[in-house]
Amino acid sequence: MAIKKTLTEAVPSVLDGKVVVWSLTMKYEQGTEGQADYYTSDKSVNLNATETIGGKTTTNFTPKAEADWTKKELEDLCPTTKWDAIFASQYDSVITNPPKEPVPDNSYVIPS
Repeated sequence: MAIKKTLTEAVPSVLDGKVVVWSLTMKYEQGTEGQADYYTSDKSVNLNATETIGGKTTTNFTPKAEADWTKKELEDLCPTTKWDAIFASQYDSVITNPPKEPVPDNSYVIPS
């Protein structure tokens, strides 16, 4: 069954009329809600227009007015490749290959 991804939250931080930080949340879902194969997880990111780490500046997006953003542009800002891998691993460990629980043997007799 296909993974469904939905952008559920987009909170802009504005400076001088332009968004300079986005706080984004995407909901991941797989399986049929209410069934044993259903799993959901929210992924979030806070993304600055530019970041400087170790003297190197990275541009994540060009600041512009809130109204000028499209849903697709916001979705494209999300690190979905990374999130896809995390969700797949979570789904596998929780749904496909859950850890086996030991079964107590209440009939066990203590050796004499």
